[in-house]
Amino acid sequence: MKWKETDFNSGIDTVRAVLIYGPDAGQADEFCDRAIERLQIEKDNLFSLDSNELREKQDALFAESCSPSMFGGRKMVIISNAGDSDAALITDLVTHSGLCATVIVTAGDLRSGGGLRNFFESGNDVAALACYTDDAKTLAALIRRELSADAGIQQITPDAMAYMTAHLGGDRGITRGFLAKIALYVDDKKTVELDDVEKCLPDTGAANIDDYLYSLTAGYIPQTMTALDRLLYDNVDANMLVRMLNIHFKRLLVAVVDGQLPRLFWKVVDKFNQAVKIWSENEIISVLQRLNELEQQIRTTGMPAEILLRDFSLKLAMRAARMALKRRK
Repeated sequence: MKWKETDFNSGIDTVRAVLIYGPDAGQADEFCDRAIERLQIEKDNLFSLDSNELREKQDALFAESCSPSMFGGRKMVIISNAGDSDAALITDLVTHSGLCATVIVTAGDLRSGGGLRNFFESGNDVAALACYTDDAKTLAALIRRELSADAGIQQITPDAMAYMTAHLGGDRGITRGFLAKIALYVDDKKTVELDDVEKCLPDTGAANIDDYLYSLTAGYIPQTMTALDRLLYDNVDANMLVRMLNIHFKRLLVAVVDGQLPRLFWKVVDKFNQAVKIWSENEIISVLQRLNELEQQIRTTGMPAEILLRDFSLKLAMRAARMALKRRK
């Protein structure tokens, strides 16, 4: 079955397994937490492992999934970072006659018709739930909901809302963390203004993320690598930066194909406009494919994510710089 969020909320206790997939890893984590809460899963009844461990821990996985709890209560198994190459093993687990646990499978972007989506979307007792990054409309609604009267906030100025929708949205967990910090910061005055948001967001690297993303696609090599150095020095997760790059290039693709610029913070407009002139539709699609490969490399090769990201970023910024120079001639 194909599920929406409302289906998940009402049906999580009626299925054998759920596939939660898509680029918003924070939202996927949120659904996992919600499933644990709704099904009242105790710590001793929860078994989780990464897809890289599936083969070597296959016996333990089936043993945990197909045996009743020693402590009573319902059991849950969470398999993280799955891919279509894991579809056969996961299918065997979920269809096993002795299954005693609810199985949650999380994954990144998955192609339509691939092994995992095909199994979970076509079954009657399994379901698939997509977690796509928040667009401007859903992000604004999330911001208003999180910074509502329940959080003590009575007003959000238009400038503050514009800044937040320009900087947030890549990862639901990160977004909620930002909003919780802002709510605490303005607790005394009950109003969120642009100055408040600017003071809160840079602490988590928002300013450097802007420098990194927009400098890269504009072909500014030194600025790109300096911003990336600062982000990694501040322990910003390399996997999260790969997802942000993916979102950024998708926004660029829409601008190049449709000719419509997204709502941008004024400091990055010039760089984005330059990127629109530099990048073609085919070139952006090629980069998006390479980003998917990079995510797979980070998960499967064992090479440090920072090294892979630095190499990828330098090559991409140099490519943008060459294209910019070629267009000026």
